[in-house]
Amino acid sequence: MRIFQKKYTHFLTSIFVVSLGGLSTFAFAPYYHYLVIILSVAALFVINKKQSFKNILLFGFGFFFFGIHWITIALNTYGHMPYVGAIISTTILCIFLCLFFYPLKFFQQNFSSAIFVASSFTLLEWLRSFIFTGFPWLSLGYSQVPNSPLSGFLPIIGIHGISFLVILTVTLLLLYKKKDFKSNIIIFSMIAMIWGGGYILKKIDWTQPIDEPIKVSLIQGNIDQLIKWNNDSIQLSLKKYKDLIFQAQGELIILPETSIPLIYQKIPISFMQSLQEKMNATKSKIILGAIYKENSQYFNSAVYLHDNSINLYHKYHLVPFGEYIPLRPLLKFVYENWLQIPFNDLSRGTKKQALFKFNNNQIAANICYEDVFGNEIIRPFPNATMLVNLSNDAWYGQSNAAFQHLQISQARAIETGRMMLRATNTGATAIINEKGEIISHLPHFDVGILEGYAQGYEGETPYSKYGNYLIVLLSIMGVILSLKRKT
Repeated sequence: MRIFQKKYTHFLTSIFVVSLGGLSTFAFAPYYHYLVIILSVAALFVINKKQSFKNILLFGFGFFFFGIHWITIALNTYGHMPYVGAIISTTILCIFLCLFFYPLKFFQQNFSSAIFVASSFTLLEWLRSFIFTGFPWLSLGYSQVPNSPLSGFLPIIGIHGISFLVILTVTLLLLYKKKDFKSNIIIFSMIAMIWGGGYILKKIDWTQPIDEPIKVSLIQGNIDQLIKWNNDSIQLSLKKYKDLIFQAQGELIILPETSIPLIYQKIPISFMQSLQEKMNATKSKIILGAIYKENSQYFNSAVYLHDNSINLYHKYHLVPFGEYIPLRPLLKFVYENWLQIPFNDLSRGTKKQALFKFNNNQIAANICYEDVFGNEIIRPFPNATMLVNLSNDAWYGQSNAAFQHLQISQARAIETGRMMLRATNTGATAIINEKGEIISHLPHFDVGILEGYAQGYEGETPYSKYGNYLIVLLSIMGVILSLKRKT
């Protein structure tokens, strides 16, 4: 009987720990309850007094499965992978990702442990941002964007730095001891300095306006992903975007990623002539998304139409499986029999590409989930005065993916002190200011034009200058010092 009760208790504990991980996702968009992550991780530590790696894995699995379950929609609904295969693939990814929570296992109620856990967790999360091309989605720091005082540190130490401060806050809180008044004063003073310092830092203007604001029009076509690449639907897409472009009032008109569902060189001449007529009549300029062919290579590109000429940005950071085929010899069967994704073997652009010049502004374009990689977004700095993201999150249906992506863009705006303009197919189309605040936002899954103004900024934040080096160095020092203190 006791054995049965023990197993039953372990089972209930496991379910609770998975649920805690899932609950953590309420700290992220579209909910923005930033204190939830503090409470859920603290509860995990309280439950996990025996330092069970199993509990850490279960928490991480719940966190990622509830947070990125929408990958199954992309694989099944739009990639036409069998539903069971989509679930298995997403589950395997979540199991892999939860391994990066491993450092949480080592928390003990002492100061050196608190520093070690925060530092080592941050280093592994940073590793997650580039290993196997990187998947930093749901980095813990995003939970604090844009409302938490901790987001004030973003322009200095970036998103992984905020993850460090989240874990450090939790571990310091759990060092509280009832009868140790002196230690408690030190602990709560440190927490107050961190959160109070963040609040003060949010008031700092790291960058300064340049030139006059630009009147912009961000177009959301709301083209169903299931029919977007069908030959029968191409003319309807062209007509829709042509009509929206002619209705747009902005000096700069921006369309979503692959908004024109054709290779750029095969776009009808009549369509391009009509765009040129619009630009000549209104003195406007257009950025559109299309597949661009150069020699025998195909690129996912942003095409800047201006002054009877074009400039190009070729996407650098491609989506594995969606835009290129990793491990082709091993995964050939999957592509030939399970996945049906158009243009899934694209070439990538170079690391350094020319910016789009608009008056005195230098516009840095990025496509799709490229804005998840803060260290790549800062490459064109300090020259870039404005950020533009072209996306198509229709792949993920009516899930939280587009909202989470919007929150990621908010973080990039804060890190760089630049406005971010997002033109998407189904949402989230938005204008974000340099403080990460959403100025205006189109409803998801509506056809529309978001009219507004965008201000260019100049100057550098510490993060745009040094990237992740500051937090990585701090975390390495934290690991070394905490280990030395133990010995």
